[in-house]
Amino acid sequence: MRVFVTGATGFIGSALVHELLGAGHRVTGLARSERSAAALVDAGAEVLHGSLDDLDSLAKGAASADAVAHLAFIHDFSDFEASCAADLRAIETIGAALEGSGKPFAIASGTAGLRPGQLVTEDYTPQGEWFGTPRLRSETTALGLADHGVRSSSVRLAPTVHGVGDHGFVHLLIEIARAKGFSAYVGDGTNRWPAVHRLDAARLFRLTLEGAPAGTRVHAIAEEGIAFRAIAETIGRRLDLPTEAVSSEEAAAHFGWIGPIAALDMPASNELTRERLGWQPTEPGLIADLEAGHYFG
Repeated sequence: MRVFVTGATGFIGSALVHELLGAGHRVTGLARSERSAAALVDAGAEVLHGSLDDLDSLAKGAASADAVAHLAFIHDFSDFEASCAADLRAIETIGAALEGSGKPFAIASGTAGLRPGQLVTEDYTPQGEWFGTPRLRSETTALGLADHGVRSSSVRLAPTVHGVGDHGFVHLLIEIARAKGFSAYVGDGTNRWPAVHRLDAARLFRLTLEGAPAGTRVHAIAEEGIAFRAIAETIGRRLDLPTEAVSSEEAAAHFGWIGPIAALDMPASNELTRERLGWQPTEPGLIADLEAGHYFG
């Protein structure tokens, strides 16, 4: 297949490009800068110049491809609504270009906060409002394309996608610990965070494009839930800093904008994903990845 990939030079997208090429597919990556374009060429992919806001480029890339993987997202959490609105427009544009084609279209979504305190399965759809509701509209819209002749699917990523080059939540936790002089957890620290290695996530994206039925949700979850305290203790040990509890009232002041997320208990299952697509995570788990040392270089 010729696969059009948005976010093709990002943390997960770059791994997906290598995964797809290694499996014999052709890749066209969306690039908004010459640096991104050069990285794609070096990887062996073709380049389509454009951006998430350039809807014409998205439509062109989708129309000329056999499949689309949408991983691009504007990570501006100071205006999360605007980022989600841009994501929704991109999905609508790509969906319109693919309508009636039967082509696969996989988007990146997430499990964070879907059902706090309860194990989230692939078949679960949130009820009511939650902090990620604007992003959920993207998933709902993408899956709805299944009724319009698109083999659409949603890859729900773990809140922690780890590996070399990670600048997500775990990287932030490490920087906060350095700045504050101790590694913290909230309350008793038993709240759970799922995790997945970027290479396992990339492989699942490929399997989803290759074989997921229309309207499918899959979970890029290698570990269902790691106690947040265990993550904090590993960070503290690697930084040679104490590990201490902060109260829920203190979480926002300590962690900043990720304070509410640091306190969430958000386990998620991958059982149906394994059964439906034969996905088997093989990369190191989060704690082992932290112990490897590359996060602290």
